[in-house]
Amino acid sequence: MDLDLRLVRYFVTVADELHFGRAAAKLFISQPTLSKQIRKLEADVGAALLARDSRHVALTPRGERFLHLARQLLATADRMLREPAPHHLRIAHIFELDTSRAVADAFHAAHPGVRLVQSQMDSARQLTALLEDQLDIAIIRVTTAMKAAHPAGWRHALLRLEPFWLVGRPGDPRRTSASVHERPLEVFADGPGTALYNAHGRYLSSLEQHTGLALHWLGNPGTFDNCHAALGRAPDSAYLLEFASYARRYADRGVPVHRPEELQPVYPWSLAWRDGEQPEAVQAFLAIARETATRHRWLNPEHADAAPLWAPPEDLTVATA
Repeated sequence: MDLDLRLVRYFVTVADELHFGRAAAKLFISQPTLSKQIRKLEADVGAALLARDSRHVALTPRGERFLHLARQLLATADRMLREPAPHHLRIAHIFELDTSRAVADAFHAAHPGVRLVQSQMDSARQLTALLEDQLDIAIIRVTTAMKAAHPAGWRHALLRLEPFWLVGRPGDPRRTSASVHERPLEVFADGPGTALYNAHGRYLSSLEQHTGLALHWLGNPGTFDNCHAALGRAPDSAYLLEFASYARRYADRGVPVHRPEELQPVYPWSLAWRDGEQPEAVQAFLAIARETATRHRWLNPEHADAAPLWAPPEDLTVATA
């Protein structure tokens, strides 16, 4: 019996969401129709791929193996159907954080004949898109969970350790540094237990565990202007723990910014690309990214009077693997 690629795509969407309602919405079909199509796929392959009850959906062991092969199959099918685009390079950004933008600007200056096709995706979505051949390069936080879920088919290299700074309130006195224990510590991120809890959120949870701090999770407004507006509406005195990418922009608007005194959290951004021989444009982008990292000292963000660098233990494991 031939395998229906449409049903395989349905299954991958359900596996990504682990929720039939959300998967059906992404696929623009009804939930009963989706459930029926998944049952047909399971009948075709002769095994249960998903375990589900009224509240939960999970992959069976056969489903986990099938998912890995399904991603490869769909990526191959997409390549067969798509005309090659040697003068295009597909990348993605995470909101307005500046690591990927700085590399993209440097790449365009060196290779103006290659058109960058750009999207906005978080780390997990970028890795999925990379493995499904919908991106050529990802710039993401690589976690041990990602490597366990996708043990083959891609490679990665550390690109940047981006510091976090403490953003005060308009009118605060200007100081070089401040204590993380001096005021409540806020973060623009989706907290544990929320549907959008992601690699960034797990990084912050690790910071909580390491320091004993109880972060105030504010949700994620996304763009800098939304974050700046939310900060301006905040009624209480607190510090916002923010990426250097955004902290510099707060400082440009007159908001005091300080380095943390006790420790310097750094967020590890990595380049990720697919295994195998890479097109010239991908090789060039990787080279430009490394040159940009060297020029900006992205892997050496220390200052003479700065606190010791900190990152979650799993990030150090990934970086040195």
